[in-house]
Amino acid sequence: MGEPRETPTTSGQDAQEHREQGLGQPGHERITIRGTHPGDRYIRVVRSTDLPPRPAEHRYVVAEPTEPRTTLGRYLRQLRRMLIGRPLRTAEEAHERLTKVKALAILSSDAISSTAYATEEIMLILVLAGSVAYNYLIPIGLAIAALLVIVALSYRQTIFAYPMGGGSYIVTKDNLGTTPSLIAGTSLLIDYTLTVAVSISSGVAAITSAIPELIPFRVELAVAAIVLLVIGNLRGIRESGSIFAIPTYLFIGGMMLLLGLGAGAAWFGLFTPHPVSHPIPPAQQGLSLFLILRAFASGCTALTGVEAISDGVPAFQPPEARNAARTLVWMTVILGTIFLGITFLAYHFHLTPTEEETILSQLARTIVGDSPLYYYIQATTAGILLLAANTSFADFPRLASFMARDRYLPTQFRFRGDRLAFSTGIIALGLAAGTLVILFGASVNALIPLYAVGVFSAFTLSQASMTRRWWRREPPSRHRTIGMLINGTGAVTTGIVTLIIIVTKFLAGAWVILVVQPLLIWQLRKIHRHYERVSAELSIPPGTPAPERPGWPGPLTVVVPIAGYNRAALQAIEFAREIAADIRVVHVTDDPAEAEQLRRQWRDARLELPLVIIESPYRELIGPLVSYIEQVHTEKGDVVMVVVPEFVPAHLHDLPLHTQTAWRLRLALWTHPGIIVTSVPYHVSP
Repeated sequence: MGEPRETPTTSGQDAQEHREQGLGQPGHERITIRGTHPGDRYIRVVRSTDLPPRPAEHRYVVAEPTEPRTTLGRYLRQLRRMLIGRPLRTAEEAHERLTKVKALAILSSDAISSTAYATEEIMLILVLAGSVAYNYLIPIGLAIAALLVIVALSYRQTIFAYPMGGGSYIVTKDNLGTTPSLIAGTSLLIDYTLTVAVSISSGVAAITSAIPELIPFRVELAVAAIVLLVIGNLRGIRESGSIFAIPTYLFIGGMMLLLGLGAGAAWFGLFTPHPVSHPIPPAQQGLSLFLILRAFASGCTALTGVEAISDGVPAFQPPEARNAARTLVWMTVILGTIFLGITFLAYHFHLTPTEEETILSQLARTIVGDSPLYYYIQATTAGILLLAANTSFADFPRLASFMARDRYLPTQFRFRGDRLAFSTGIIALGLAAGTLVILFGASVNALIPLYAVGVFSAFTLSQASMTRRWWRREPPSRHRTIGMLINGTGAVTTGIVTLIIIVTKFLAGAWVILVVQPLLIWQLRKIHRHYERVSAELSIPPGTPAPERPGWPGPLTVVVPIAGYNRAALQAIEFAREIAADIRVVHVTDDPAEAEQLRRQWRDARLELPLVIIESPYRELIGPLVSYIEQVHTEKGDVVMVVVPEFVPAHLHDLPLHTQTAWRLRLALWTHPGIIVTSVPYHVSP
């Protein structure tokens, strides 16, 4: 990496970086320090040169990326870079925003892809009553299209009301309270997981319709597709948008061409179609209102994913709300056109759903035969269905991070990886969806009954929350009245649809969701209580000075890494004071505001100890700590002790809720001679 050198803070990119961090001010100098070995990683130390002297030296350190030292480590790093890409600085997040073109592909692929199977799901129910029920296909399709318009208008209101991200969880928490927000949040978490499983299974079904020899391998194909999606999304939201945009637009173009040709053959006689003959099976039951409602509920899967754009408003380029609203309108137009087009043409050509071939495959074969265009339609359909799950990979991790921020999910879900993506949420979603695909044999028909319950519950709660928000606004105005009318209509309509889905699909599998969701909410509340109890025990009231304890001289230099100013940190510091006079307290952060808050707490507590803050723009924790400890060891040339505050929960099952930083640091320093690691456990009372 070159020799250590002084880097001026007033020119070029470095000056800009310092201005972003609030450090590029007169009176500051930055010194680059290398670790103990050639080619080692760097840390940058920023010292204030024009401030009055203080009893203890305070420093601000900016960490560089950690470089591996072993051959295996370098190999793994190269593999990671090849799959995921180079790490991005936190300051580069603004450049990861989505244009409207990319956002339409990445946030609308789920909704648009549902057109490939929504009509078929309606017909699978109607054929139970034989040919007499066929005449209800068009009215049901029109009812679903009208519902789509209502939901889209409702979410357009939400986008402008919550420009920083108006997912159902946040909107409901803001207006209806904790319990309804947990219902909305868990509904979406379940729905996103099912979206991945259903979309991937549908994509595999499109492939096996064209290549029947692959039917025995559909589970393996589905799992492989999920793995590829996980890797693609770990590369970051902007790059995943670039990767997945092409299949989405190829599908839209292919469907518009197919529908245009189908309309020409069906109503204008431009050419003779090639009808696919699948006889309608004998009626298994009589036509009834319940059967029609079941078909309507199955067709409502066409609306899954509509909420994704309102959830992801912060991912858009500025002006975020306006760009998100326009993208929502385009998504609604495209989705409605393709869904109604497939429904009308399937009715006109009297297509019948079968186990061996999808309705869309039959429609394409009817209109264009076994021409290259047929295989293009099947290929693009498989592509968008496989990549439709990408919408869930964009929204599930973001929702999980919000819930982790509110202490309802483990804090690991707030972690952003090398490419500024919420890595834990992406991997967790991939594992959950892969498990469902394996358990249900990648069967769309087996997974569909579990589908749509969660998403329409979230629709209803979100729109009811917006209605309450309009109601509380004063003074009354025309804008307020229109907003209440739109969101109120959306809440009532989606609420009715939710009840229809629960009643008509209860025995078919919806009962599973109704059992799992309360258990999930119970678990989230347990997690929340744990974090609240720990926070209360660790917190120190503002203005409380640190205990005045004399430090006795000792033979060691002691480094105390702390996560913040709390009781566990003070306990470790007091232990260090008992055994040494030379004590360095160090804190690693990726948030300059958090660093400033810690400095204020340190000053208010009147701790006469040097505090070193290491800013980590690449969100690394262990690497910068090890670099700093090695630097101290090099300066002293003797034994250095690292006193690590270690949090010990009251129950063993609480361990996964914490990051185990003490254990990771001990493991990283295990092979370093001359560095002694001591843990000072802080036990949380049961």
